[in-house]
Amino acid sequence: MISRYTRPEMGEVWSQQRKLECWLEVELAATEAWAEEGVVPKEAGEEARAKAAFTVEAVDERERVTDHDVAAFVDVVAESVGEHGRWIHYGLTSSDVLDTALALQLRQAGEVLLGSAREFRDALIERALEHRDTLCVGRTHGVHAEPTTFGLRLAGFALEADRNVFRLNNAFEQLAFGKLSGAVGTYASVPPAVEARVMGRLGLQREDVATQVIPRDRHSVLTSRIAIAGGGLERFATEVRNLQRTEVREVEEPFASGQKGSSAMPHKRNPIRTERITGLSRVLRGYAQTGLENIALWHERDISHSGAERVILPDATIALDYMQDLATKVATGMTVRTDRMLENLELTHGALFSQRALTALVESGMTRDDAYRVVQENAQQAWDTGTEFRDLLAEAAPDLDLDAVFDYDAYLTHLPEIFERLEALRG
Repeated sequence: MISRYTRPEMGEVWSQQRKLECWLEVELAATEAWAEEGVVPKEAGEEARAKAAFTVEAVDERERVTDHDVAAFVDVVAESVGEHGRWIHYGLTSSDVLDTALALQLRQAGEVLLGSAREFRDALIERALEHRDTLCVGRTHGVHAEPTTFGLRLAGFALEADRNVFRLNNAFEQLAFGKLSGAVGTYASVPPAVEARVMGRLGLQREDVATQVIPRDRHSVLTSRIAIAGGGLERFATEVRNLQRTEVREVEEPFASGQKGSSAMPHKRNPIRTERITGLSRVLRGYAQTGLENIALWHERDISHSGAERVILPDATIALDYMQDLATKVATGMTVRTDRMLENLELTHGALFSQRALTALVESGMTRDDAYRVVQENAQQAWDTGTEFRDLLAEAAPDLDLDAVFDYDAYLTHLPEIFERLEALRG
């Protein structure tokens, strides 16, 4: 991922330095496990732990000779250990190191990603609670429907964000698996006891049947759920973008002092942050597709997944982390124009109370179809002519309790339970 969209903590997880450090953790744990099994000298494990070292530059230079990244790394580390360096990578195949070390990197990436996911959820919760009673118009098909509250709208986004926290956490949990079962997973070159010792040291579980690699269905779950989380961010971003349109102007993204909205039109304040989230969510869906295609490898393995994963796993986690942070800043800092929300509620001159009028007429004894026609005719007349729907309805149905029909509080009555749930999540 380009540096523009990479936050430092997540970028560090996917640095070349950190990747090789994870490789070294696996190699050292394996050497020590062999020593504990009595297969290699005890001193080999001790010497490896004390002396093993590398530099990214040295590994890169060696790879120009070997044309194999793991072999280059092993050469550099073995040389740093000295005589007992020959036991580094003993019995292992490259994927033993690569896949197990990848699990370590993904665990770290998960900690960062879940942190920003929770921050986004919590920011939405705070704003939802703040605006639990802020009336605004609800829209279906982009058209005014019925009154709702801005807090309820944000509550829906907050609970979706909470579901994404759960989904992402589960995805990372089922990726905490490593393997040291050799070239095609038969344990011919490394026994299960060594694998068990290594996974215990690293805090990972053993893959039951790994062939030469960890099955890629595990990784596709992560890229798919990252795409789903991105879709949730896009849904929030799309709502903000729509509410920021000049004709609506109920919500605006934060606009910093000194910020320029347009190079040509100084009056512009464009929703650039939410548009950026929208665009990046499309990228995440592409990564999810690639993750799914990585599942089907030839026989015990090929490396068609390898080059793709070197792109999609770092980039997907980096991008989602960035997007969640950006969305958190939007949620926290957005301007909510409650006065404009009230103005927009009146654009249909009360026609958005049509369903309450319909049910009131049905309750009065009128057939549903007759009631529908009365309400439809007068509601459309109110909207088209600018006449108050309440006045028109008073003439069409003089016996109706209009105070009960035109009651904004009716849209608030059943909401406390939802906000109690948000309070519990916040706690």
